Amino acid sequence: MTAGTGRVVVDPVTRIEGHLRIEAVTDVEGRVTQAYSSGTMVRGLEVILQGRDPRDAWAFAQRICGVCTLVHGIASVRAVEDSLGWRIPSNANLVRNLMIGAQFVHDHVMHFYHLHAFDWVDVVSALQADPGATATLAQSISSYARASPGHFADVQRRLRTFVEGGQLGIFASGHWGHPAYRLPPEANLMAVAHYLDALAWQRDVAALHAVFGGKNPHPHVLVGGTPNPIDLDSDSALNTRRLAQVQDIIGRMREFVDQVYVPDTVAIAGFYKDWATQGEGLGNFLCYGDFPATSITDPRSFLVPRGVILGRDLTRIEDVDLHDPAQIQEFVDRSYYGYDGGAGRGLHPYDGETRLEYTGPEPPYRQLDIEHGYSWIKAPRWRGKAVEVGPLARMLMMVATGNEQARELVDRTLGTLDLPVQALYSTLGRTAARTLETKIIADAMQGWYDALIANIKSGDTQTCDDSLWDPARWPKAAKGAGFMEAPRGALGHWIMIEDGRIANYQAVVPSTWNAGPRDAAGHPGAYEAALAGHVLHDPAQPIEILRTIHSFDPCIACAVHVLDLQEQ
Repeated sequence: MTAGTGRVVVDPVTRIEGHLRIEAVTDVEGRVTQAYSSGTMVRGLEVILQGRDPRDAWAFAQRICGVCTLVHGIASVRAVEDSLGWRIPSNANLVRNLMIGAQFVHDHVMHFYHLHAFDWVDVVSALQADPGATATLAQSISSYARASPGHFADVQRRLRTFVEGGQLGIFASGHWGHPAYRLPPEANLMAVAHYLDALAWQRDVAALHAVFGGKNPHPHVLVGGTPNPIDLDSDSALNTRRLAQVQDIIGRMREFVDQVYVPDTVAIAGFYKDWATQGEGLGNFLCYGDFPATSITDPRSFLVPRGVILGRDLTRIEDVDLHDPAQIQEFVDRSYYGYDGGAGRGLHPYDGETRLEYTGPEPPYRQLDIEHGYSWIKAPRWRGKAVEVGPLARMLMMVATGNEQARELVDRTLGTLDLPVQALYSTLGRTAARTLETKIIADAMQGWYDALIANIKSGDTQTCDDSLWDPARWPKAAKGAGFMEAPRGALGHWIMIEDGRIANYQAVVPSTWNAGPRDAAGHPGAYEAALAGHVLHDPAQPIEILRTIHSFDPCIACAVHVLDLQEQ
């Protein structure tokens, strides 16, 4: 991390997945006037998929990322199913919902405590806390069982051992003592304790993917349904014992979300209410929608609706068509890529190209060439407009379309914090939206589980439709779009199939939408727009930049992909 007069560079941005560089231009008061987001790895995984069997695409696409493994697998099989008109059984839809829901809950809790919390929590300050007062604070906001003075004293002793031994380990990278931290020592100690609790919690709840997908990470998925047969009396299938394990995991998820995650978010937000006016940026929001009650082909049944919100106008929802070449396009004028046809050209993913154009010895990382290419990420646009995707977009979409639970949670949270509705459009609002949608999805998981059990009790145990498994039954040429709402936002995979093989494959991921660079007209992406206006207390320790960037939960490994031509 370096700083210069009028220019601040954060490289690499830590506590994210992948490699990201942020350059910010500041005025004499330390206010960010322009910001630039650069993905610093090479994209090329789509090229590896060309020529392969579409039924195997998920196994390669899943390796886009080591964190977002399931979601790329689901988007990939949905792309193949869409291209061939393949419909999956009801049980498969419910199992996929449960697996995706578990990914959301696990991912969001991990992000809050292990990636984003240190932007707000001063770990070293916790050494000054009174464990008894910490217990009183914790008990005042929640009924969580691990809230005794003895527990917090034990956490404090463990933390003191790290600090006094000069071995902060996982706590070594923070700007401890920075004046931007505002939590009292007791709140800091409570958060550190919950950080450690979340480590143990996530290990147990990750088992849901292993139950349904055989392993985690990279669980198995299947074109046409799910790979796990249901047989209550079999030791090798989805049986009574494994179903009971899923119910136990759902209960643990809901308990931690209700008793720890939600109360902590609200408690910490109360000390940073000025961040309810910083960090919005674009004011445009996109959702593909997900969690179908019936079928992915029926958007009316989605828990998270599909649509676009422009200019904060929640009274008007624009339709989204993933197949329309006029809607979704990717531009590369400020990326290290080239398109046939020249500058200013946007390509729909069906026609997408992954062609490296930068020919220098290495990208100009010493200072980004903002007038030309400065990122390995493309710049996607919806009808030419930059949009934000992710938890804030989803919560706004649910509120705008009348989801009662979403509205009640938003109203209650804003009321508790004494903030206006405009506070949603901010760094703080984005962080709170992630927490609130976790509550909605964790609760919905119980309903999907109950529906799965009801199907099984009625005699319906089908989990896969293999009627189109034979490529001889496929058309000579087909194309399809597989979409979903990943934890970080709208995820789409587009596939072109010719003679039973992949002719073209393109993935536009959430962090492509959010972390992408400027387009041909110079319009910024979501990260870049959200940073404008931030005042940096200390350019050498730009915690303000980290707070807003982390509120998006970047996954740059998804947005840029590695290709080794010698190993292809």
